[in-house]
Amino acid sequence: MFIPLNHKTLDVYKAAHEMLLECYIITRELPPEEKFVLVSQIRRASLSVKLNIAEGASRKSTAERKRFYEVARSSVVEIDSAVEAVVDIKYVALDNLQNLGILLNRCFSMLCNMIS
Repeated sequence: MFIPLNHKTLDVYKAAHEMLLECYIITRELPPEEKFVLVSQIRRASLSVKLNIAEGASRKSTAERKRFYEVARSSVVEIDSAVEAVVDIKYVALDNLQNLGILLNRCFSMLCNMIS
């Protein structure tokens, strides 16, 4: 936030930030008993995406950079799986998750491109 680094200009970082915000909005809708399970898991994974993109962008070697982007991509998959559980349990209707779905696909696609 205070250090003007290049990761803030990356489209994938901006998409990950949007996804993080969307995850927080959606998890507010989950019941209180999920505070330490699904809510925590989705929020931690969404933050992990953003943080690993930032940290990866600061690495000098391509191999190191790609490794952080792989971890970020894995966290995107983790969010997708957790959200599938949210829908299956009927906490949130699939129709209410369209924006998150778009953001998940966008982040996943961009990270795949950055890794290859």
